[in-house]
Order: sequence, then structure tokens, then C-alpha cells
Amino acid sequence: MKNYFELFSLKVDFAIDLKVLEQAYQIQVAYYHPDKFANNSDREKSLSLQNTALINTAFETLKSPLLRATYLLELQGIHAFDEKDTQMDTNFLIDQIALRESLEAIKTTKDELALDEFIEDINNNVAQKVKQIQSLFKENKFNQIKNQVRELKFYIQLNTQAKQLMDEWL
Repeated sequence: MKNYFELFSLKVDFAIDLKVLEQAYQIQVAYYHPDKFANNSDREKSLSLQNTALINTAFETLKSPLLRATYLLELQGIHAFDEKDTQMDTNFLIDQIALRESLEAIKTTKDELALDEFIEDINNNVAQKVKQIQSLFKENKFNQIKNQVRELKFYIQLNTQAKQLMDEWL
């Protein structure tokens, strides 16, 4: 099986052009679209559905920095979220607790301005992590990438929770 990058004729790299990915995705999905195989054999219809599912999964994986980094690590035989490996930076864990407490305090006080600022800060943290991960991939520092990917996942989850809270308030 081709890896996701090969599927879209992309270089295996964390830094990808999302517009090129989108264009390659559109070409692939149009080629394998199940409607094109409606009059074909059941086997060909089934293959079309399987290919479309693979194309969609590959696209979603590569367009997300978190999923793309995780996938690149997996190509190296490294599982970023291995349940047996719980090692994390102590300072990050302390910051994580503080951020969760901040979000809880914002929720309690229903301070929309504070929530806006919180979301902006988390977005900045996400952008910073993505830059760090990109830099580390250039240097093939996979164990450091693994830790950064874990931290990125935390920030993305926290951002999702904050945005859900904002949606509830609107």
C-alpha cells in the first residue's frame, strides 16, 4: 500500500503545501468517486468505496498538523500516544494544570473577554508547537517530536473545549 504522501504525490515531509494537497485530493476523489462505478461489478463498486475511504482518511490526516506529525512518527515506527510511555515534561504538566484551572475559572465567571484572550493564547501555543515540530522534523529529532506532538494534542483539545464553551455562551 502506498503511504498517504505517495497517494497524493507529495514529498514525505511535515511541511506540505495545503493547496497542493487539496488539489491532489480533488483529483483522487473525483477519479474514485463511487458514482463513476455505479454500473460496474460489485467488486469494482466495493474497491471504489474502499479507495474513497482511504483517500478521505489520508486527506484528513495530512491536512491536520497533529495527525500529520503523528502519522510521520508512525512511519518511523514511533507511536506518540503509546499508553506505556507516559513520560512528559514536568513544567508542561504544571502549565497544563494551570491552563485547565484558568479555563474552569473563566467558565465559572462567564467572562467572555477572558475566554477570547484564553483562546487567542492557546491558538498562539498551537502555532508555536507546529513551528517547533516542523523544525524538529528537519533535524530528524523524532523523540523530541513525540513529546511536542503530545503537547500539541493537549493544546488542540483545550482549544476545542474553550471554543465549545464560547459556542454555549452565544
